Amino acid sequence: MHIGILTAPFGREPLEYLFEFAAKHGFKTLELACGYGHPHLDLDSPDVDTLKRLMDRYGVGLSAIAFYTNNTHPDPQERQRNNEGVRRAIDIARALGVGVVCTLAGHPVPGKSKMQTIEEDCAQVFNPLAEYAGEREIQIALENWFATNIQALDHWQRLFEVVPHPNFGLNFDPSHLLWQQIDYINAVFLFGSRIFHTHAKDTEIMRQRLEYVGNQGSGWWRYVIPGLGAVRWGEYIGALRRVGYNGVLSIEHEDSALGREEGFLIGKRYLEQYVL
Repeated sequence: MHIGILTAPFGREPLEYLFEFAAKHGFKTLELACGYGHPHLDLDSPDVDTLKRLMDRYGVGLSAIAFYTNNTHPDPQERQRNNEGVRRAIDIARALGVGVVCTLAGHPVPGKSKMQTIEEDCAQVFNPLAEYAGEREIQIALENWFATNIQALDHWQRLFEVVPHPNFGLNFDPSHLLWQQIDYINAVFLFGSRIFHTHAKDTEIMRQRLEYVGNQGSGWWRYVIPGLGAVRWGEYIGALRRVGYNGVLSIEHEDSALGREEGFLIGKRYLEQYVL
């Protein structure tokens, strides 16, 4: 297991800066954010050769190509464009020798529940995407962001029933489960075979605020750098090892109290006690 970086906060920096920063501070891989017109990896015109040169020069690999998009967009043209972007990300991953593409399960379609969207729209969208990826030996990993269709474990279970392809799984993020009071350790054991990538992000619970507004209120939790919240990282990483996961802990920096580089380095120093 090793520690990496989700590159989203570096979107305005030169691509070489990402690799230089990662190499200087001992990050093994980058989860490279991409998109249409993205400065680091443009889906319309990807500069694969430059990426290969940077990977070789700095000795930093890629854990995944990340295209986080609404794959169940209610507008048919936008949905098609987003799904096509995932296909392009899959092609880029294959060209670079990267085995994982990270994306989203999409948002619930207006007028439908998340479960209905899973059964009707996700089944229609992700079966062909999983087949396309499987033919190219690529795994699709969905981040379990609560705002998307895979908010809770019953959503996960149903999604994998309607899209049963073995290369279709999770970019597991415990921070989204913690504040919902979902057992993220048990989730690792239940869905271990579907964990292809992980996000290292923590959640701080502000107990005084929670007891004032209740769990239906707002402002009682926030995302923080690993080690600054309530995730039990030693137990969590131990569970990942027990189900056979030996990939990246990709730090996702959404901690507003810390600077960009500062946050990544604090997270790395904390996680290093569990990952050499």
